[in-house]
Amino acid sequence: MGTVFSFDVRGGQPEAVQTALEEAIAHLHRVDEVFSPYREDSQISRLARGEVSVEDCDPEVAEVLALGAEAEQISDGWFSTRFGGRIDPTGIVKGWAVERAARRLAAAGASGVSVNGGGDVQMYGMPEPHRPWRVGVSDPLRPGGLAAVVSAAGVEELAVATSGTAERGAHIVDPRTGRSAVTDLVAVTVVGPSLTWADAWATAAFAMGSRAGLAWLESLPDVEALLITAGDEVRCTGGLAARLG
Repeated sequence: MGTVFSFDVRGGQPEAVQTALEEAIAHLHRVDEVFSPYREDSQISRLARGEVSVEDCDPEVAEVLALGAEAEQISDGWFSTRFGGRIDPTGIVKGWAVERAARRLAAAGASGVSVNGGGDVQMYGMPEPHRPWRVGVSDPLRPGGLAAVVSAAGVEELAVATSGTAERGAHIVDPRTGRSAVTDLVAVTVVGPSLTWADAWATAAFAMGSRAGLAWLESLPDVEALLITAGDEVRCTGGLAARLG
């Protein structure tokens, strides 16, 4: 997946949590082997070249492609796993993989879990009694600065995902043109219970642009968002303030 992952795990039985952590790390390595479009021998690359069918691949390939199809339907085509006829699920697979890794650790008995994959974070529980997880959202126009701090206070699970041009340049594709998305946005941060969907929604909203993207995000249940334009204008969904702290 071409990014760095970090784990912050609190509580639970040490042996059970250690085993789950090792399994979660192995899972992330396996996801990269299967889904990386940059590896010629990955299943997704072979599928894109027509060398194998979905049925020939690991079951997770069909699962991720089905999630991508659902995201495409919900976003009215602004999210897609196909560009120019070629399969590329990178817009959803990282969030899906991180969420699965974090869920594995929570299921093993950890009382607090935070897994960060390239700045996108899935959290469960709390790091300490009465102290929630908090995630800083980088300001894309002020390197080293923060645009906001998201708090998981009052919820058992929360995810934060950001799509934008600050770190990777113009890498987000407009599915309708097959070219880099040209919008007034530099970053979209989505907050919700699931990183799988937060990751996909941030990508889709970025491609839509600030006006349409904000209106669409407002229509989604259990989702809040922060959008920053190239003109340094900050736009937020109505309920975002309750998630800041």
